[in-house]
Amino acid sequence: MILQKELVLPAYKRGFHIITTIIVNALGNLPEVGILNIFLHHTSAGLCINENADSTVLADMETAFNRLAPEGLTEYKHTMEGDDDMPAHVKSALTGVSLCIPIANGRLKLGTWQGIYLCEYRNYGGNRRLTLTVIS
Repeated sequence: MILQKELVLPAYKRGFHIITTIIVNALGNLPEVGILNIFLHHTSAGLCINENADSTVLADMETAFNRLAPEGLTEYKHTMEGDDDMPAHVKSALTGVSLCIPIANGRLKLGTWQGIYLCEYRNYGGNRRLTLTVIS
């Protein structure tokens, strides 16, 4: 069985946002065993799995990524879309735009402290489109 759904997320402010519940609710009943692929259709945002219990991790991730790809570097050539755009592309390349998560016993097989993050790297990124594909 293959099930595929498109999900449009509302605009989020710049930062890291846990979207696990939104994903699970959009999918409804999951098969006993399978794999979920989540694909983000954007080049200035990303997806990752990380800590879901302590909200300070979200802020610390933003701090770390801003140091890895800072705004305003004079070496950037792609600047026509704003100071936050080129760093957003670099950050997206670091996290990636796709995740695969096992499904077991009808549930996502995430670790106890793991959550799915939308990593919004633009100041005003707008709605973000995901394709969710379940294979069982």
